[in-house]
Amino acid sequence: MGWRELIREIEPLEDLPLDRDLVDALEAEARDRPPGPLRFYTPSFRPYATDELRGCGKSSFPAFSVTGGACALNCDHCQAKILEPMIPATSPAELERKVRDLVLLQGLKGFLLSGGSNRRNEVSYERYYPAIEALKRDFPQLRIAIHSALLDERRARRMASAGIDVAMMDVIGAAETIRQVYHLDRPVEDFEATLAALCGTGMEIVPHIVIGLHYGRLLGEERALEIVARHRVAALVLVVVMPYYAPADRPFAAVLSEDVASVFVAARRRIRHAPVQLGCARPAGTHKLLTDAYAVMAGFDGIAYPAPGIVALARAIGRPVEQEHACCSVALDGLAGRRACAG
Repeated sequence: MGWRELIREIEPLEDLPLDRDLVDALEAEARDRPPGPLRFYTPSFRPYATDELRGCGKSSFPAFSVTGGACALNCDHCQAKILEPMIPATSPAELERKVRDLVLLQGLKGFLLSGGSNRRNEVSYERYYPAIEALKRDFPQLRIAIHSALLDERRARRMASAGIDVAMMDVIGAAETIRQVYHLDRPVEDFEATLAALCGTGMEIVPHIVIGLHYGRLLGEERALEIVARHRVAALVLVVVMPYYAPADRPFAAVLSEDVASVFVAARRRIRHAPVQLGCARPAGTHKLLTDAYAVMAGFDGIAYPAPGIVALARAIGRPVEQEHACCSVALDGLAGRRACAG
């Protein structure tokens, strides 16, 4: 039975308007290069449950913001909304206290450190590094990830020396997007320089590319993939812009599912030296079903918060599946995940 017939057997996907030619092409490619196991990520950033997977039910991998809900850039695609569900930690003492409490009370295994940017797309983490060093000294098993924003080699080295395990950053491939969407006067080259600086440390580096970041249309994604392909990264995470965060006077179009699929295929073909994952952010509803289905068929290595029916699709096309209760940028080596929810 071919993939299109298999998909029609899965109730949440049976009426999905998939591109028939693309599905057939991905099936043919999978016969020549069979994809490996697929990992589904359900970190405790937000509640999650489907008939196929359950969330952890603990604060196994929370996200902290060093600026609370504040961000000086206030980019058009985000409007600082991504910070709202994070736990505020606006001082090093507050971060250390909250992490220690979660380790002792809930067996915390790791966390994400983030925050709003200044007007140069930089986040000032320096005063937090002594607290991180103390946490890593007392709890060496903690896996700590960070949204680095833009930085230079000196700041990348300091970040690594504090004990950060994983650094994440957005790679943007179009100057127009940096200027218009991010309200930022810095060139594309600064994003590659940051990636190079991070890759020069011992941290695991996981760049992100936001598909449709330029008001819902493709612009610069191909160049962003070229940048990532030039560096030794631990993984690449793709997400899809969510237009409902945009201001009314600068609206985003919904990214076409065909455009998302085209970037997925290009990413999987270009990035062969590292896992390619689908991250948390993407539009809901039918768009998410299509997005997730294409990610499974394109051979992605991981998907965060999969839509209903996606686990069944992976199994139907012969991909072994596993679940991790951690951020898809962190649980690359199995150190987090199921063990973070044990007991």
